Amino acid sequence: MKPRKVPLRKCVACQQMMPKKSLIRVVRSPEGVVSIDLTGKKSGRGAYLCGQESCFKLAHKNRALDRALKAPVGPEVYEQLAQDFLAVEEEFLASQDREEDLDE
Repeated sequence: MKPRKVPLRKCVACQQMMPKKSLIRVVRSPEGVVSIDLTGKKSGRGAYLCGQESCFKLAHKNRALDRALKAPVGPEVYEQLAQDFLAVEEEFLASQDREEDLDE
């Protein structure tokens, strides 16, 4: 059998290409609400970030999410995303560990 192609996406902060499952998706819904999408299936314009806090801070500093989502992201949204990102980061890293265990 032919091996499956792994979809790649680029982190908007560090510009590294990585497998889609190893990145966290930030999505702007059609209503204009910006949130974190762990499933990768919410409708709207998406941007991908590494699961590292340093990449989130870099994206905030150089306004990478504003460009990727094609809409201004206000400071209050960044604060909410920072809180969500810290909460999601632990869950995201735990899911990464589970996937690695299954691969071995």
